[in-house]
Amino acid sequence: MQVTFLGTSSGVPTRGRNVSSVALRLPQRSELWLFDCGEGTQHQFLRCDLRLSQLRRVFITHMHGDHVFGLPGLLASLGLGGTSNGVDLYGPDPLDAYLHGVLRTSSTRIGYPLAIHRVREAAEQNTVVFEDDDLIVTAAPLNHRVPAYAYRAEQKPRAGRFDIDKARELQIPPGPVYAALKRGESVTLDDGRTIDGRTLCGPEQPGVSVVYCTDTVFCEAAVQLAQGADLLIHESTFSHAEADMAFKRQHSTSTMAAQTAAEAGVKQLALTHLSPRYAPGNPVTADDLVAEAKTIFPNTFLAKDFLNVDVNPS
Repeated sequence: MQVTFLGTSSGVPTRGRNVSSVALRLPQRSELWLFDCGEGTQHQFLRCDLRLSQLRRVFITHMHGDHVFGLPGLLASLGLGGTSNGVDLYGPDPLDAYLHGVLRTSSTRIGYPLAIHRVREAAEQNTVVFEDDDLIVTAAPLNHRVPAYAYRAEQKPRAGRFDIDKARELQIPPGPVYAALKRGESVTLDDGRTIDGRTLCGPEQPGVSVVYCTDTVFCEAAVQLAQGADLLIHESTFSHAEADMAFKRQHSTSTMAAQTAAEAGVKQLALTHLSPRYAPGNPVTADDLVAEAKTIFPNTFLAKDFLNVDVNPS
């Protein structure tokens, strides 16, 4: 997986940071997934090498404008391009009414299949939001002023390394049968022998996992969702000194994000959704927030617009 940050500011855009959006590139299937779509997200696509035509799924955390105002325009542009085979949207209950209201009142026609899925029940009952042969997405409710959800995208475990030398020793003829054995399946050969592919494969290889968590004050549900994740992307709207404001506005401080990462045992933490008050030149900057987080969780880095992060198995 590869993560590209398209917007890392909270509330309003700044000269250096657009509002919230994170792209998840899945090269093995030529697909792009988007988490949140703040105003101007489609313009961010024009400034990087992501291909909007590959967009397949969009996951919205909540209905505040800095996370959703860019969605109608992006979907409309995708339709004008005529290259989409369909998009699935996932989000809070009001997403359906909001999107169809904007499209209807602006006389916008979407010329491709568009499906909207409510995630509230799956998040509250700890069930699956989306699943196919390779990937699974789950969600958890967050603590914010409106219903909000964190998402976890995870690759399913893969078969271990195929021992081709052992297969040759067993005089298994090469060909399509090798592919089945690599998947751990049992295969009956022409000579009548049945070979269990699991005996020819090494230990199962875990897939990678990415968790996207914004907007919320510290909550245990986020900790549980992020358990063992390779990358946790977590909002850090305020510095530790602004904890009172964070609680009032139901946002996280740098240390709350770090606490979530530490308790969940993740591999890396990316701080995003930073308040414009921490712009360069101000008394407290984004670098100070990273320093605060590192006192609790050392493997923390600062998300910046257009930063690409490769997420690999541990």
